[in-house]
This record gives sequence, structure tokens and C-alpha cells, in this order.
Amino acid sequence: MILNNASQTQKLPRWIRNLISGLVLSGSLASQCWFAQPAAAQTTSYCRLTPNAASQKESLRQAALKGDSNAKNRYQEILKQHANILRQCRSRTWPQTQAIWVRLYPCDARPEVMDALLDHIVNKGYNQIHVEVFYDSRVLLPANDNPTPWDSVVRDRGAENVDLLASAIAKGRQRGLKVYAWAFTMNFGYNYGLLPSRQHAIARNGKGESSLAYVNDGSQLFIDPYNRQAQTDYYKFVQGIAKRRPDGMLFDYIRYPRGSGSASVASKVQDLWIYGAASRQALDRRALNNSGRDLIQRFLQRGHITAGDLTALRKRYPQEGSPNWQGRNAAAGNSVAAMQSQLWTLSVAHAAQGVIDFLDLAARPLTSSGIPAGAVFFPTANQGVGQKGYDSRLQPWDRFSPSLEWHPMAYAVCGNTQCIVDEVQRVVNKTGGRTKVMPALAGYWGRSDGNRPSLDAQMEAIRRQVPSIRAVSHFAYSWQEPQGDRSRRFCRL
Repeated sequence: MILNNASQTQKLPRWIRNLISGLVLSGSLASQCWFAQPAAAQTTSYCRLTPNAASQKESLRQAALKGDSNAKNRYQEILKQHANILRQCRSRTWPQTQAIWVRLYPCDARPEVMDALLDHIVNKGYNQIHVEVFYDSRVLLPANDNPTPWDSVVRDRGAENVDLLASAIAKGRQRGLKVYAWAFTMNFGYNYGLLPSRQHAIARNGKGESSLAYVNDGSQLFIDPYNRQAQTDYYKFVQGIAKRRPDGMLFDYIRYPRGSGSASVASKVQDLWIYGAASRQALDRRALNNSGRDLIQRFLQRGHITAGDLTALRKRYPQEGSPNWQGRNAAAGNSVAAMQSQLWTLSVAHAAQGVIDFLDLAARPLTSSGIPAGAVFFPTANQGVGQKGYDSRLQPWDRFSPSLEWHPMAYAVCGNTQCIVDEVQRVVNKTGGRTKVMPALAGYWGRSDGNRPSLDAQMEAIRRQVPSIRAVSHFAYSWQEPQGDRSRRFCRL
């Protein structure tokens, strides 16, 4: 018997219609009944579970909380059923992977809170979550297993062994969800900059500013990616995350801070965040002779060089010839203008290389364990501005390893979907087909947000115009469920 349309369904007795809409069957009965087989009967668009299916699951969860052992068994069974339904639906529905970005709070350590959260995410058709594991100077590691200088998210007395990430991974997989960790990277958080032993790790520009004072919002602090202490601190953190064996890990804030107005463009060497001791030492090592090192130092100090500098260097290092450094084009000549232009190029490249190297280092504990790693970035953050300026974030994502997943934040706003599609297409064009691209989209289901189209409209435009895309993510759960997010944030463990 096949139901061809809604009118035929309505002719069935109510108890059969309820079963088709999502009433849970026991395993033995389900295997015998024709109406238990089609997963489509319990899903709507974008693989959302029907209201009846979601309501039935929630009723069982609530009953199980009150001690009903039969309801507890049925609840566990429905989790398996919905995981299978989700898997089948996503396998035949674009996008095959639909993820959402989620922040966990201490209250999520209560099993009933975590269960309700993950159930709701599955009900919405998501089959992957990106769990934030490092933000605002806090890490999602248990207090008793936290080798980092950052506080644990859960700090309540008696909860020192609570492992929110491990719990999310286990409960997520039970529901058919892939669970990725998601972390701030070069943004170490405001409190890190208050540690006396970490002052030398803070990024500094040539204006005498640290990133702590430059951003000055009480939450951000960018580090010098060449600093060994910062590298060690972050490496230990990633090792702690890798030990929990997530399905992947995404690195966010792989960049320098961005100023506002004219400060959003780096057009002179003093604008670059390369004046920390470690960064300057690494830049000195890019010189290929003494006169090259001397000229680099003069350029950093004053922001320009003069003919007098070149004369002085010839006298000081008569045996060396022209100043030289990595990447210098000797064919461009030895004029002041040519050398100053190349020193600027060297300085920008040095700043960008610090970002690339820090990301590569951060990903090692994952790649060595066979865990996928990915980079989160702005598609426009690697662009030149004007004749010789650059976006001050200096996020060279087009030079990130193609073995990483690329997660472009396609957040452009232009009143329609085209600018969003253009950002995604630009990233795809850079991959040469070698890299998995999973755009992150911002917005709301079913409604626009000012000049930002709905998630539905954005996804449909990407599906039509960039057919190679098979996975997307949505930022963020807190946007879609603000009341639920607030209640979890402020409830007591």
C-alpha cells in the first residue's frame, strides 16, 4: 500500500496517522509494519522532524526524568530511530551536511539540559555541530584536566571532573550528530594579557600599542604568532581537545585584529603586528647578510629608508655588496625606492607567514591523530586595499593548507544573496578542487534580517550557483534560539 497524497492519508484512522507522523514503535513491532519504514514520513523540508515526532520524543524525555523506566527505554530507542531517519534524509537532501555553531555553558553539564539541547538540534535537521571549546579566556576542558593558562568553563566546586566536550561528543553521536570542536586561535582572550608571565606573548605594532590596548573591548587579545610561549600554550590546549577525539576541530580568529575606519587598512610598516620581540627576531633571521639585517631594522624603526642608510651600510659592510633578504628581487635594482618597496613586501609577507605557521602548528595534534582540522576565515580578509595597503587582519587564507577544511564566513550584506554567493565562489575558485569548502552562513530561517536574506534563500542560491558545495553551517544556535540560549547561560549547575 502506497500513500500518494495527503488526501489519502487523511482517510486513514487517526491512530495510524499518528504513527506515520512520528509515534514511536518498539523495535519488534516496527520491523513488521509497513508504515514504520519511510523516513520521509517523519521529516519535513531540510530534514526537520515533524512536530509530532519531536513532541513524542520530548514527552518521553520528560517522563524518563520523572523515573519512568519504560519511558527511558523508549526514549533511548527513539534517539536511535531519529538518528537513522536523519542519516537517511541527509543522504538524499542537499546539503548533505548541515551544521550549527553552539556554545556550551556550565548548566549543560546537567544531563537533562544537554539532552534537550541536542534533541532540539536534531529536530531542526542538523547532522553536525560545532561546539565552542575556547572563547573569552575559557576552555572546555575539566578543571582537573586543564594544562592551559586559561580557566575552565565549568568552575563550580564539586564539578572539577565535569567534561562538557566529552559529554557533547558522546550524546551527539548517539543522536547521529558529528561533533566538531571550534576554537579561537590567535585571539587568546583578555585575561591572558593580564598574566605577568605572558606579557611578552602579546602582539604589538610599531606605534607602541599592544593588541590588548588596541582592541580594548574587555574580551580580545591577539598574540604574537612567533612567540614560543604562545605556541606552547595553544599546542597543549589542542592536545587536550584531541584527547577527547572529536570528529574534527575548527580554528577561528586566525588573523590579526582589525581596526575601524582608516585603521582597517595596513598601509605602512608601523600598522603591522610584527613588533613583538619574537616576531622581530624571526624577521631578522630572514636577512641573508648583515647589511640586509641592518636595513630591515632601520626600516622597522622609522618606517622608511634613505640614501644615507645605503651609504652607511656600504661603509659598514664593504665586503657584502647589496643588502639581501629572503624573497628579495635583485633585478628590481638597488635604488632607495626599490628597496623600500621590497622591505614593505617582506614585512607584510612576514606578518602573514606568522598566521600560516601558527595554524599549521595548532593543527598538528589533530592531523597526527587522524582528526580533521579546518580553518574559519573571512573571504575578504586577504585582500589588498588601494595601491599598497592590505586588510589589517592579514588573513592569508588562500595560502592555508589545502589538506584543511576551509570554512569561509560568508557574511556579506547587500540586500540580496548575490554578494554571499560571490564570496563562496571566490573561495571555491582558489581551491583547485582539492579542498573541502563548507560556507558558514548567518541569519534566520524563514525571514530576512535587515539587508541579510533568510538562511533558506542563501542556501538555495548557493545550491544553484555553486553546485560543488555539499555542506553548509549556520551561525549560530544562540541566534536561532535566543531565549533557550539565555536560560542555559544563566541557570545554575
